[in-house]
Amino acid sequence: MDKTHPQELSSISEAEQLKQEIFHNIRCNLGLDPEEMSRYTCYMGLAYSLKGRLINRWINTQKACRENLSKRVFYLSLEFLPGRFLKDYLISLGLEDLARSVLADLGFDLNALEEEEWDAGLGNGGLGRLASCYMDSIARLRLPGYGYGIRYDFGIFYQVLNDGYQQEKSDNWMRRGNPWQIIRFENVHKIKFYGQSEPYTDIHGNRRFHWVNTEDVMAMACDLMVPGFGDEFVTNMRLWTATSSRAFDLEFFNRGDYIGAAEAKVLSESISKVLYPNDAIEKGRELRLKQQYFFVSATLQDIIHQYLTDHQSFDAFSDWAAIQLNDTHPAVAIPELMRLLMDKHGLAWDASWDICRKTFAYTNHTVLPEALETWPVDLFSRLLPRHLEIIYEINKCFLNALAKDYPDEPNLSGWLSIISEGNEKRIRMAHLAIIGSHTVNGVAALHSTILKTSLFKEFNRVYPGRIRNITNGITPRRWLYQSNPGLSDLITTAIGPDWVADLDLLKQLIPRADDGSFQLLWQQVKLANKKRLARYTLRKTGLGVNPHTLFDIHAKRMHEYKRQLLNILHVIHLYNQIRENKGATDVPRSFFFAGKAAPAYAQAKLIIKLITSVSQAINQDPLTRGKLSVIFLPNYCISQAEKLIPAADISEQISTAGLEASGTGNMKFSLNGALTIGTLDGANVEIMEEVGEENIFIFGLKADEVVKKRQEGYNPRKVYEEDPELKRVVDMIDSGFFSPHDPGLFKPIVRSLVDQGDYYLVLADFAAYSKAQQAVAMAYQDQRHWTRMSILNTANMGKFSSDRAVREYARDIWKAVPLP
Repeated sequence: MDKTHPQELSSISEAEQLKQEIFHNIRCNLGLDPEEMSRYTCYMGLAYSLKGRLINRWINTQKACRENLSKRVFYLSLEFLPGRFLKDYLISLGLEDLARSVLADLGFDLNALEEEEWDAGLGNGGLGRLASCYMDSIARLRLPGYGYGIRYDFGIFYQVLNDGYQQEKSDNWMRRGNPWQIIRFENVHKIKFYGQSEPYTDIHGNRRFHWVNTEDVMAMACDLMVPGFGDEFVTNMRLWTATSSRAFDLEFFNRGDYIGAAEAKVLSESISKVLYPNDAIEKGRELRLKQQYFFVSATLQDIIHQYLTDHQSFDAFSDWAAIQLNDTHPAVAIPELMRLLMDKHGLAWDASWDICRKTFAYTNHTVLPEALETWPVDLFSRLLPRHLEIIYEINKCFLNALAKDYPDEPNLSGWLSIISEGNEKRIRMAHLAIIGSHTVNGVAALHSTILKTSLFKEFNRVYPGRIRNITNGITPRRWLYQSNPGLSDLITTAIGPDWVADLDLLKQLIPRADDGSFQLLWQQVKLANKKRLARYTLRKTGLGVNPHTLFDIHAKRMHEYKRQLLNILHVIHLYNQIRENKGATDVPRSFFFAGKAAPAYAQAKLIIKLITSVSQAINQDPLTRGKLSVIFLPNYCISQAEKLIPAADISEQISTAGLEASGTGNMKFSLNGALTIGTLDGANVEIMEEVGEENIFIFGLKADEVVKKRQEGYNPRKVYEEDPELKRVVDMIDSGFFSPHDPGLFKPIVRSLVDQGDYYLVLADFAAYSKAQQAVAMAYQDQRHWTRMSILNTANMGKFSSDRAVREYARDIWKAVPLP
């Protein structure tokens, strides 16, 4: 085996160079013999080679940013969900074919090698995936932007099914190290907690504050590279990991208190251990707030440090930095920047507040009241006493201005105050974010309308023009080019490769939608993807799936408003039709479910158990063989989504209208040619406008009708009693048909539907959903027409590129321009 050192590679072929880099990395970074290479060591050797190339480009990019004096964008998100890095980096560097060839020479398959990589446990769902899509587009568009978050040691959890119940195991995604991260040992910031705020008078006679007697934690930077597709531009996510300011207390150790000697280190480092600690207990809630402040404080200290490298004052700060708050989790950044500017750098209140208001922008991601984050004042006063003072002062200034501008509306202050009065005073983080930002955006047209006319109606009146819309987007690099290579190759053959960077070019597929030969190729790609998912399902669950059935896929976070329950009720209805031979077998179907329930969300976890119990009954019944099957795939993650989405015939987007802010799963499925069955909710509205009403299956109550039905006194029991098919389905669940060993197991679900108001209107939409599913079955029988619809879905998805969304942010909110 050739032992060539990388420095001697200038005269050999590119393939040989990559091969020798792999050998060198296995020897020098892993301390192993390349001649005894395993799949894992080969993966690690390739990973280190790619990282080296990315670092060189990153250094050049940072130099260009400094020389260009460009405005910087800082995207703050408690979650990122990047998925696996290997294939993404190979594609961005243009090395996929080369690597595949080199690996084949070494006896390895690239697709198999990719399975050695564990999905990065840095996010949970759509919020984190959106942030990663936007980072991809920031790099693609050559914007000087950076992501900031937390480098969690463990993901939210690894989901396993035990007798059909969700069980949470630790997601130890770092167990074999992370070859992609660059630990910046020199980039460490002190983060303070607890203590007291003490006033003093400075030498100029100004009242200032010290934050004293604090418990300190150190935040250390870990960088992950984000390359631009087909470009030399490389930016990064900077993620913070917690380290103790006192790693080891020798005094405790010498007294024999060996646990106490390491206690400070353990407690400090718990901050970045796990994504979303359980907030059902007091310590979990405190840890969540600690996490939010920890990453925000480290980020702002880092940003200010970068700024002061080239500036002597803060006069140009808001012209140099745009800070985007991805939901309310980073909203504590507003009082923290005020604290740093005033207490550390000596600015006056008015100057500091002016900088904040010109620097921050806030993205709202929810209309669910329970998801609008609030924190007890008591917790803030204990954990972040100085910030509570600042928040009270912000609120005082805001309410004074409100009283002056609206003297005849005294109730307005109670509605809009940052502090919610009541039995327990709480801080409304969304109100803080709105007041402290120059722009607030929703993430779909319907969502933004709800913000303006309902949720934040009064803020929209007080701050006209502050709330605007930027519809979410997804990166076509990950969600078509990488995850669906068969379809990607077919599209490239038809219209050329430029669509990867300009998704609007997919419209060139429209004339092909009626081309019989192109339709046949399209169908062949879909079948190959369904076979791949069938193999994956067999490996993960032991269940065989017929790839020639209609694949109906419902993959998203488990929540009652997303209505996985409505889906499984309809599945039971189909099961009854099969058992009675009522012709429901014209189109054999396979229903896939995937998604995690929050550990403390008992009802969502019970719905998972219902789905798995129905699955067991149906899959074991000889009457359904070849006609109907139900699969729950455990541990939904990015790499699983990359197998599910390309294989889907039908995409389930059936949330209660008015409750889904946008959704991005709907975009991913449609981009890959799946047809949507959905309500007019979130981005479904805009998808329908783009693909055409005839190429989507819309059903159910609209957002305004949902509100009206509740106001008029919705009676779910009446719906249940008047629909015999629905009643039979609910009664089967209630009687223990799917839980014979525990007949009362699912009664909480039945009670919530029939006797407790059916808040998410599952029963109200059941008949309309069943009718829409009948339309799906009829359409699927005409494969030529179905394939035409599928092609037109893909062809009309250009609007939903994250490149378009990020351009809008850059132009309308950040005022940032790409590097030339």
